[in-house]
Amino acid sequence: MTSTATRPRPLARLGADPLRTVLRLDAVVTGVNGAAYLASAPLLSDLLGVPSGALRGLGAFLLAYTAGVALVAARPVVSAGATEVVVGANLLWAAASVAAVATDRFDLTTTGAVWVLLQAAVVAGFAALQLTALRTR
Repeated sequence: MTSTATRPRPLARLGADPLRTVLRLDAVVTGVNGAAYLASAPLLSDLLGVPSGALRGLGAFLLAYTAGVALVAARPVVSAGATEVVVGANLLWAAASVAAVATDRFDLTTTGAVWVLLQAAVVAGFAALQLTALRTR
């Protein structure tokens, strides 16, 4: 009696097209974050220690980025090149977030520093998942 062992596919729980799923999830999370920055900048400014104008600018940028990531995910065939751009942008965002905390770019509150670092971890996680899904296609 022989059994054929199959290697479990990484990200198999994300459905038939894990790359598209991870890109869509990235777009949703980024869009919610951007909308919150735009809509609640004055409230978040005191909580995080980031000027409300900067939060509005970040929110607008994140919403534009959301549209780009959603467009990449919506194509009939997800482009490897476009996905690599998203991965690179996510890694750049994560690194810039860590640098902002390390260099005291803003007068972050403790909550703000924790938020920025958690956000960096989530964005780096999206980049890792996207790269993994891209490589296992």
